Amino acid sequence: MIRVLNENTNPYFNLAAEEYLLKSCQDEVFMLWRCSPTVVVGKHQNTLAEINSYFVREKNIGVARRLTGGGAVYHDGGNINFTFIVNGEKGKLVDFGRFLSPVISMIGTLGLTALPGPKNEILLGDKKISGNAEHIFKTRILHHGTLLFNTDLNKLRGSLNVMPGKYFDKSVQSNRSSVTNISAHLKKKMSPEDFIEYLYKAFSEIFPQAMNYVFTNDDINAIQKLAVEKYQTWEWIYGYSPKYSFVNSFSLEDKPVKVNLEVEQGMIKTAKFDGSLFTLQQNEAISELFIGKRHEWAAFRMAIEQNFNIPFLNQFLEGLF
Repeated sequence: MIRVLNENTNPYFNLAAEEYLLKSCQDEVFMLWRCSPTVVVGKHQNTLAEINSYFVREKNIGVARRLTGGGAVYHDGGNINFTFIVNGEKGKLVDFGRFLSPVISMIGTLGLTALPGPKNEILLGDKKISGNAEHIFKTRILHHGTLLFNTDLNKLRGSLNVMPGKYFDKSVQSNRSSVTNISAHLKKKMSPEDFIEYLYKAFSEIFPQAMNYVFTNDDINAIQKLAVEKYQTWEWIYGYSPKYSFVNSFSLEDKPVKVNLEVEQGMIKTAKFDGSLFTLQQNEAISELFIGKRHEWAAFRMAIEQNFNIPFLNQFLEGLF
């Protein structure tokens, strides 16, 4: 087994690093890593249905999609992520307890009583400090999880605070849970860097046979290539979402707007606008204009600005997400 202390905070590089180690490395792996502020959705989720689009754009929070299933999570410098990649036998690979146990033990040596939850999470009391997910590739399994140490919980809640009833699809839905930071329960103050160092040392004691590993230039080049060609692309982050319907009603200047979009691979297949904000002809023209466009703020804004003079454009666009 190798242990990797990955200090890169680019979310797309880090998610690509996991896939690279899973598919291009024969060794078993333990890795610790962090990301700059980012919402990371599960592989089978509808990205726009899981994020507060306005909030993440205003706060300059990134959006990414990971290789594993499960729900959306918020990453920042106060959230430490751990990854296990191990070899096994087909049909016997999925075992959340196997990977949660050493992490719970590490937390326990800090004087905290952490327990596994019913949805493969780790709890302190009745609050969540860790979400976990897995992905199988041949006879290897990737298990990773978050550890909320001193995450900005306001940004976590804001970025995942979505209004229900607008997106209709068959994607995996996130389960919103009450969360807490590990640092809030420690008797002795620790920085995130101290906590990472502690975890790394504690893991070394639990698995003394593991060898330290630093990415080579070849590793970095391969990981970066995968990040650019897959993980940071719009097609993966948004276009991979299952087909969905978007339905919303809102008002501007006390005039109602109704919108219905049918979206597949992130692209608008059909669009219908109604309401008295525009004339019948304008509603039909906007509907036609959006067909074939990405369900994306920038694409919508450009299309409207080039063809219409709409007052309160930002508020209008907010109603389309």
